Amino acid sequence: MKIGLCGTMSVGKTTLVNALKELPEFKDYMFRTERSKYLMEQGIPLNTDSTFKGQLVFLAERSLELLQENIITDRTVIDVMAFARASTSMDHSEKYDFEQVATLLIKDYDYIFYVSPEGVDMEDNGVRETDIEYRKLIDSTITNFIKSKHLLIKNYGILEGSTEERIKQLKFQLGL
Repeated sequence: MKIGLCGTMSVGKTTLVNALKELPEFKDYMFRTERSKYLMEQGIPLNTDSTFKGQLVFLAERSLELLQENIITDRTVIDVMAFARASTSMDHSEKYDFEQVATLLIKDYDYIFYVSPEGVDMEDNGVRETDIEYRKLIDSTITNFIKSKHLLIKNYGILEGSTEERIKQLKFQLGL
């Protein structure tokens, strides 16, 4: 099964993935977390400065994950689409073309779980953008994509609360 967690920055997606690694129900899964710091060190612009080529690198990472079986990842194609849409460095046609290609990959997820930012403070990890308005923009863009009728999301759930509460919600929605 391919399970993706999506949501704006600093909502606990990586924390949740790391917690799921420890559970016996997921012993046969691979886990992936985003490598933003590594990519930034390679000269790939992030956040509002992200470029068409940079977003293609992020999309390639998500695509590589979708080639795996039994994977849980802390980013989805939808997240990448949201950051591309919010980019100030990409022009309209680049954003449109990017979204058209990225949309084709969404059907490959068996489950996509949106991780809510409600009640979660913004943390500075030295890589991510810490502007609260930008965080809200990414969140609303992700939720608008999810609500869009043209995305072929097989199974969708919302995860809220503490890491422990999110684990219970995820396991329940997966029937575990």
